[in-house]
Order: sequence, then structure tokens, then C-alpha cells
Amino acid sequence: MSSKPRLLLAFLLAVLLASLLASIFQTQTNLAALQALGAPMPLDVRVGTTCLDLLGFAPTFALLAALGFLVALPLAAWMVRRLPALRWLIFVLAGAAAIWTALALANALAPMPTLIAADRSPFGTLGLMACGSVGALLFGLLGRRVRFRTQPTSSDSL
Repeated sequence: MSSKPRLLLAFLLAVLLASLLASIFQTQTNLAALQALGAPMPLDVRVGTTCLDLLGFAPTFALLAALGFLVALPLAAWMVRRLPALRWLIFVLAGAAAIWTALALANALAPMPTLIAADRSPFGTLGLMACGSVGALLFGLLGRRVRFRTQPTSSDSL
């Protein structure tokens, strides 16, 4: 696969993974808050609500992640070329920064005080940023250049 389609696929999969993880995190964080208030939260409610949020919330978060990743991931890839020893740290930080920036922008533009409920606490914000980091790590993994050996080595003869 040539470079551009491979990078586009890596980008889309990174957004998808970050969005799915963030949706699950947001749902479980909200359900835990309700449970702390005394609401019963059986497993079937948790699973059903998670499925609904994967359909309803994940697309919203995907838009935020895509906007953040559009800036952060190319910048991270550029930095990795100059600092290859820090590859994974750069992608972790880029993913976290992308989500934090997207959330800050969304909260500044949204009519309500906080657009995403999980973003109302430092724990929730860090959790969503971690989801972005996982997505960015996937991009870093899938976006790597694959180099094929053309000459056999001595270990190939075994």
C-alpha cells in the first residue's frame, strides 16, 4: 500500500479507536456518578447504555478527535523524524494534546458550560485525553514506514 492511503487509513483507525474508547469511558464515568447517588446500575443497563452511546456519542467525539488529530498527528510525525528515540512519547503527548485542545475549543464554543459530561472533572478530562493518546499511538504504529530487506542475511539460511 502506498504512503498516502496507508496514512489515511491509519488516521481514520486512530480516530475510530479514540472515539470508541472515549465513548465507553464517558458512559461508564456517567453511570458511576449516578450509582454514587444511589441509582441501581445493573450490568444490562451498563451494556445497553454503552451501546447507545457508541451510536450517539462516539460520532460527536470522532469529529472532535479528527479535528484535533488533523493538527497534532502530522506535527507529531514531523517531530518523530527529528527525534526518533522519543517516537512513542511524542505520539502519546500529541494525542492527549489534540483531545485537550478539541475539548477546550468545544467548551468555549458550546452554549452549555461543558459539552461532554466526562470533561467536567480532571479525572474525566485525563481519561478522555488518554483515549486520544491510545488513538495517536495506533496512528504511530500503523503509520510507520515498512522497510523490506532485499538482500538475504546469514540468519535467513537457517
